[in-house]
Amino acid sequence: MLQTMTQNFPVVLAFSGHDPSGGAGVQADIEAVTGVGSHIATVITALTVQDTQQVDKIYPTDAAVIKEQAKAILEDMPVKAFKLGLLGSLENIEAVHEIIHQYRDIPVIMDPIVRSGTGSVLADDEMTLAYSDLLFPLTKIVTPNSNEAINFAPESDNLQSCAQELMDDGCEYVLITGTHSATEDVINTLYHQHKIIEEYRWPRLPHDYHGSGCTLASSLAGYIAQGFSIKEAVIASQQYTWDSLNQGVQLGMGQMHPFRQVKIHGRPDTKIHGHTWLS
Repeated sequence: MLQTMTQNFPVVLAFSGHDPSGGAGVQADIEAVTGVGSHIATVITALTVQDTQQVDKIYPTDAAVIKEQAKAILEDMPVKAFKLGLLGSLENIEAVHEIIHQYRDIPVIMDPIVRSGTGSVLADDEMTLAYSDLLFPLTKIVTPNSNEAINFAPESDNLQSCAQELMDDGCEYVLITGTHSATEDVINTLYHQHKIIEEYRWPRLPHDYHGSGCTLASSLAGYIAQGFSIKEAVIASQQYTWDSLNQGVQLGMGQMHPFRQVKIHGRPDTKIHGHTWLS
């Protein structure tokens, strides 16, 4: 019975901060991973004071507690994927590195959060460097938006160069999202082995959304935990995210909340809307 349950509900272990508005952070992770049919266990990396308009304060969890939370889950549950979101401090980045380095067979899906969707700074220069030095070499796929990609590769003159630098740092796959770029459609690009392997175009939606990056990375982790290939998971998680944003609701005075109570059944269709096959 246990084997059947873990096959039907593979476990994602997410390292995320708590967002009291429920739009981003660990609640977004819970809704998205559950929404695509996986189970989620969570390690709370920080408490935040924020709403749909801005992040006011971050209170990082003690790094020792991060390790205790993760140890308890990893010794009890068959984790199939790690999802990394807001980590909160340099000490927490170091703690997460120590944890995931011990479980190299578990794929790491990383949303490299350095700023909130409203522009609040969530990682200083020392933390940004630690992402590159400690976490990117252990990452299966990283999902920066275009601004985050530039932040990690400030000397690069275009997004493809940014992706090259992230892969040089050790990331196996890089999915750069184009919500912040001035294009008619949102163009997301997947890189692997130092080249573009796929490009995806999605109709640009008219609003800003609180937790869109969390939704993408978490649904991606949920699909990878189920055994989807990277290409399948990338397609399916984009569709799930776009659907969630398209059904978004205005709950506060700032950004819209994604409506993540949607589910895509079965494996993704390679003819899915917005997908351009380049390989």
